[in-house]
Amino acid sequence: MNRTLLNQEIIDYQQPLLAIHGTVDTLIRERVTIASYPVRSLGKSLLVQKNSRHSFSQFCTLKWSGPLSLLRLLLWCSLLLCLASSAVEGKDKKTKEQFGLGFTAEVSASTGELTEAVQEVAGDGIIQGSKEYDKDPYVGGASTAGNSPLFEKWTGPGEVYFKVRTNIIAPRNFESTADQGTLAVRYVVQPKDATRSILRIDAVYVENDRRTIHPSNGTVETSEFHDIQDHVDAIQQRKKQAIEGEKSREEEIAHRAMERDQQREADNVAVAESSTQGLEQRVQSLRQQLERSVKGSNVQLKSAPYQTAASLKVLNPGTQVVILIVTPYWYGIETEDGLHGWLHREQLGPIQ
Repeated sequence: MNRTLLNQEIIDYQQPLLAIHGTVDTLIRERVTIASYPVRSLGKSLLVQKNSRHSFSQFCTLKWSGPLSLLRLLLWCSLLLCLASSAVEGKDKKTKEQFGLGFTAEVSASTGELTEAVQEVAGDGIIQGSKEYDKDPYVGGASTAGNSPLFEKWTGPGEVYFKVRTNIIAPRNFESTADQGTLAVRYVVQPKDATRSILRIDAVYVENDRRTIHPSNGTVETSEFHDIQDHVDAIQQRKKQAIEGEKSREEEIAHRAMERDQQREADNVAVAESSTQGLEQRVQSLRQQLERSVKGSNVQLKSAPYQTAASLKVLNPGTQVVILIVTPYWYGIETEDGLHGWLHREQLGPIQ
């Protein structure tokens, strides 16, 4: 065979290879690994490397210098197509939805807080993460329940709650849903320690007539969990505000008590001052009544209340004395220097 015919044959055989070249490049871009396969021709070996975009193009455009086997090319094309099909199938398997796994999470909340949040969500009448019609944001018309025959009896630890929607048509995010049936969600609250709890959520849909069970792909469980977590956050925030409010109330009570004590003390001081002033006024009044000054000159302080009594001292005019004893005609007095004696009434007058 001459070289012209050989080259024409190579060009004709290159066409099917170039047609699948785009597919191989796409697989390479998608990180599909093509193992190294030797291709022998004319006693030479051409190797297609892993994750290489250039080896295959080089193979398609190689200038062959000898007879090319049509059978060998067809086998090579078949091998590449099988690799492409296996790669796509493997990728599909990796992204395939998984059903019936349920959902379990640790929640930073006490068992009481988590239980309160679950009860609120179980009684809110809606099921998150699914819908009956495309225009609906969620499934409505649900109700809380004490039990559900769609689940096996729970024998593990914790408290169990249910939310059920009956007569729903093919809810979304359940495996191969069809016809009318019942959608049920089960919540299990388990204690872990004083500040942490475990929450398990499972969702299932069962047809009314055929009783076919359709497990969830996890969307309902995770959506309900996020709703419960929001309720837990709100409960904890309310408790925090209540604690802060109680603290503020106690501080206000203590402040008012202190103000009352201060006012009572001030009132006592005022009363004491008033009493002191009253006492001083009374003393002053008594002083006015009992204090006198000596009138006239050469007034003699007598040792007894009569004229012939011995004289103790001569008092100067204006000398102040305090009356200690009152008789019809005489005053028993005390002088400023502590001397006691008697003066006739006419010898004393008011202090000027």
